[in-house]
Amino acid sequence: MENTAKNAATKYEAVRITGLGFLLPGADTVAAAWRHLSEGNSQLGPVPAELGGTTGVFSAGRVTGFDHRDYLTDLPDNFTKRYSRDILLVMSAVENARSDAGLDSAGAVAPDRMGVVASSARGPAEWWYQAASGHDLGTTWPTVAPDRAIFASLPGTPATLSAIRIGAQGLVTTVSNACVGGHQALALAADQIERGAADVMYVIGYDLPLVPSVLQVYSAPGSTVLSQERDARRAVKPYHKDRDGFALGEGAVVVVLESEAHARARGTAGYAALRAAHSINEAAHATRMDLSGRSTARMMAELLDTAGRRPGAVDYICGHGTATRYNDVCESRALSHLYGEKRSLWPPIGSNKPIFGHLLGGAGLLNCAAVALMLWRQCLAPTINSEEPDPECAHDHVAEGARPVRLRSAVSLAFAIGSQSSSVLLEAAE
Repeated sequence: MENTAKNAATKYEAVRITGLGFLLPGADTVAAAWRHLSEGNSQLGPVPAELGGTTGVFSAGRVTGFDHRDYLTDLPDNFTKRYSRDILLVMSAVENARSDAGLDSAGAVAPDRMGVVASSARGPAEWWYQAASGHDLGTTWPTVAPDRAIFASLPGTPATLSAIRIGAQGLVTTVSNACVGGHQALALAADQIERGAADVMYVIGYDLPLVPSVLQVYSAPGSTVLSQERDARRAVKPYHKDRDGFALGEGAVVVVLESEAHARARGTAGYAALRAAHSINEAAHATRMDLSGRSTARMMAELLDTAGRRPGAVDYICGHGTATRYNDVCESRALSHLYGEKRSLWPPIGSNKPIFGHLLGGAGLLNCAAVALMLWRQCLAPTINSEEPDPECAHDHVAEGARPVRLRSAVSLAFAIGSQSSSVLLEAAE
């Protein structure tokens, strides 16, 4: 597909991913996250009756047994009484990422050369639901009383309190742009490094959307996108002929971005190199992407052109892969425009949503973290539950299981309500 746009995306010459942090269903370490991704271990489970109600939603990815004291060992109790579960989840994931990057020692980064950018589609939905309804959702953390909830009620607080904890004095902000927000947060943070304003940026994607009101929104008649499959581990079937939607997931993922010079000075190459990022607004349909796939193909072409890469250089695509009626076929149609009709020339395209669920504002960042791990491990994670693909999606989804491969570059895709799409290009760290 010919690309005539110039400088449509943003190119990055010297930005590395040097740390990852997770607090996801069944995964609070890099090792656990990779094990579930590579082995195809779905962490989705049944939705309790008090959450699902009459929505017909039976499956979700829930973080259970979380105790912030396992990660934030020095956080005073008088602080935590004012912190909601999403704040503590995010702060714990940031702590995990800081340790994974080897930046947890004093003076590892100059405070004014470090910042935090977060993405969340719904912010403190759990706290607002519990405060408004008076119903306890059965989490291990009590609801913060409204008269003490200045922190708990704000969507940006997880980022700002994390910044205070790690001493980040650079840019600290939170974006909220549905499912493309994670990519946009990554790009905003990378811009700080690329222009020389920061050495290290923490990028956070988080959402805790498992409350009755959110489940009702996504399962309302006429807008049903949530799977009604009763077998939780098969609830999300990307690209499958019988797919019927996604399952929501909750949790936090953190990506540490670092300038190449700063990383090399301390002797690390990191997981992957960030090469380009691109976001577009189709200004068309309010709830879905261009069904022809042309807009997505154009966006990908612009992304690769900005980075000086050709489509044939892409070894893997981490799709949005929501297992909804339109998403999966639109990704396949985009590949037909970008690569031509000969499907043997298409790179594999997969989805991790059957493993951890759809993290909404954290989904794009989880995709990038998964891609970084694949590049680091030189292995493609499988797309589970896609044994019988839709005829339009009958191409390579790594359905057979983990696939060792020489992996040089990969693209992450995200699509959002509001006619928005985004993409990120990552390459193996040299």
